[in-house]
Amino acid sequence: MSESKEFAPMSADIIEQHGLSKQEYSLIVEKMHRDPNLLELGLFSVMWSEHCSYKNSKNLLKLFPTKHEKILVPAGEENAGIVDIGDDWAVAFKVESHNHPSALEPYQGAATGVGGIIRDIFTMGARPIACMNSLRFGSLEDKHVRFLLKGVVEGIAGYGNCVGVPTVGGEVMFDDSYQTNPLVNVFCLGLLKTDKIARGAASGAGNQVLYVGASTGRDGIHGATFASDDLTEDSQEERSAVQVGDPFMEKLLLEACLEVIQEDLVVGIQDMGAAGLTCAVCETAARGKMGISIDVSKVPQREKGMTPYEIMLSESQERMLLIVEKKYVDRVSEIFQKWDLHVKNIGQVESGDRMRIFENKNLVADVPVQALSDDAPVYTREERKPEYLSKIPLIDREKVNAMVDYGETLKKLLATPNIASKKMIYEQYDHMVQTNTVVRPGSDAAVIRIKNTNKFLAMKLDGQGRYCHADPYEGGKIAVAEAARNVVCAGARPIAGTDCLNFGNPMHEENFWVFHHCVKGLAKACSDLDIPIIGGNVSLYNQNVDGPIFPTPIVGVVGLIDNVQESEVAKRINSQFFQNEGDLILLLGENKNEIGSSEFSENILGEKLSLCPTLDLAVEKKLHEAVLLSSEKGLLNSAHDCSEGGLAVTLAESCMSAESASLGAKIVLPNEEEIPLNIILFGETQSRVVVSCDPSSLADIQDICLKNDTPVTVLGNVEGERLVIEDVLDLSVKELEHFWSDSLERTMNRS
Repeated sequence: MSESKEFAPMSADIIEQHGLSKQEYSLIVEKMHRDPNLLELGLFSVMWSEHCSYKNSKNLLKLFPTKHEKILVPAGEENAGIVDIGDDWAVAFKVESHNHPSALEPYQGAATGVGGIIRDIFTMGARPIACMNSLRFGSLEDKHVRFLLKGVVEGIAGYGNCVGVPTVGGEVMFDDSYQTNPLVNVFCLGLLKTDKIARGAASGAGNQVLYVGASTGRDGIHGATFASDDLTEDSQEERSAVQVGDPFMEKLLLEACLEVIQEDLVVGIQDMGAAGLTCAVCETAARGKMGISIDVSKVPQREKGMTPYEIMLSESQERMLLIVEKKYVDRVSEIFQKWDLHVKNIGQVESGDRMRIFENKNLVADVPVQALSDDAPVYTREERKPEYLSKIPLIDREKVNAMVDYGETLKKLLATPNIASKKMIYEQYDHMVQTNTVVRPGSDAAVIRIKNTNKFLAMKLDGQGRYCHADPYEGGKIAVAEAARNVVCAGARPIAGTDCLNFGNPMHEENFWVFHHCVKGLAKACSDLDIPIIGGNVSLYNQNVDGPIFPTPIVGVVGLIDNVQESEVAKRINSQFFQNEGDLILLLGENKNEIGSSEFSENILGEKLSLCPTLDLAVEKKLHEAVLLSSEKGLLNSAHDCSEGGLAVTLAESCMSAESASLGAKIVLPNEEEIPLNIILFGETQSRVVVSCDPSSLADIQDICLKNDTPVTVLGNVEGERLVIEDVLDLSVKELEHFWSDSLERTMNRS
């Protein structure tokens, strides 16, 4: 086959089946100067899908701050971004989605999501040392939703536990909008030396293209295209688009790849993730500005009679592509064979700009590399503000003030799925493997140590779909601020972030307006809080039969705690739990007269849609600095972000220790007559943190807060075994634990 060979134009049905528009097909013909054959159309189909090309989101992603002197590999350049953390150490991290696969096959969908994000990290030359996840499901009253949750959690545990990377934290929330379209967002962080960064570029004509890892099967074909379309009742037929993972193979692949990187044996290395071999081959060639040729007959295949189309589009797991100089091929082969892994020489890097695919000696595809990898059309969709946003009702304040049984209200909130303890989930994860975990799941942020250094890392995933539904811009800001605030509460200074943007069908004008304004809010918060984004993922087409999911941007923030001696760990690193009888309890920040979009407004008042809290980023930044300086001086014994459920829930959660004996508290509320008591107790005003400290530290904390223009209020003391709030609430911590600790498990065990 040559470029001059002609093929018949594809039918409208074939084009549509490949997820392409007529206009996109015309552009393909223009780029190739001819009609494509079926294999070539398949290559364009996956590479020009939203999942791979970001054609509906690329323009919006330009709003994010992505530059910083500490960033060694910026967003969009490689499989994951990398940040310098000093002393020749760096971290690579990223979050991605596996939503559609998990809706159909929850175990394998979640498991292969974990496998894929781990490969993104070790592809950079970094050893994965921590995973997290952010999950969204519909109502647990629905038996199928309980099936999805069970399968997803078992998939995450089954893969992460076996591959030996600890799952150190995460979050799970529930709302009807996710009923048939759950969200499974997975995060991984890896550690590397700054002189061992691996790149995914195929440079050097004559260098060899090696296929390593598992054999290729028919699982996951058109997975990228499947992820770029709405879920419908017919989606069950797409189960073949869901990959099947093998964590034990992944462990071998991880160790072998890191070994060849450490020995400087590879020119380039790329994961075969979304779009499989197609993406790995064309992206490495594009980054190296080279041509490339491969022979699919040399690809290890686990099924008979596979066509070039199936081989190129398969998304079988645990596979990598290596670009290696000829002189190192034998040594690389020796290493992979030692780990009992396939290593096959399937092609070579070439001069020019063509990606050529052979089957034996027959040329079966010949396409411009640039056209596949970089020339997908980029759209700015029509947008329109949703009508409901102009009609959000104000909550009747008489209804708010009518609530008088504060103790019963607190117990009910603690038992709601969004607030209740998630221990039945995270206890299935191995969070102590590698023995780096310092603050375990269940606190605001996870903290891990970097062995043989005085450095610690805190990390958190956060997002609030309910807020973004009520106010996309404000909700976007809050998603960043809450993730950063949780990291700050641990005592870590944020260094960078990653995001996974989960939204509905961008072709719908109202969905795109929401997406656009949410990204504006996210970008504004990242800029004002000095949190550059080093990479992430966009997941669109998240729809239920009745409409889109809540707009759900998930933000991951990583923070650094530096120069900490082992004897200082307890003083410098915070969890959310009260530590000592007699400690003072302080509120940093101030209450506002806000109750909308809260757990209280939905679960107690029955208000599904109401105004969300507002966020002043200047106030937020000052709060962060006050908490950080207090932590760095060893003045805090605990710190807990005040978020879902408000102040009363925050105090209750601080009493209920996950790792030691629980402690009570005696609280006197600030005198704020203009704010109803229910709002003081249960409103979700932003920029607030509850801390505890030794009484001798109070003056220093007050001084730090004064210099950072952050209000500080003494609320009371850590005392006894009951949570007592003036004369309005008096409950034993054990009783609170009964409602909070096992509520989710009781719900899941329903028949």
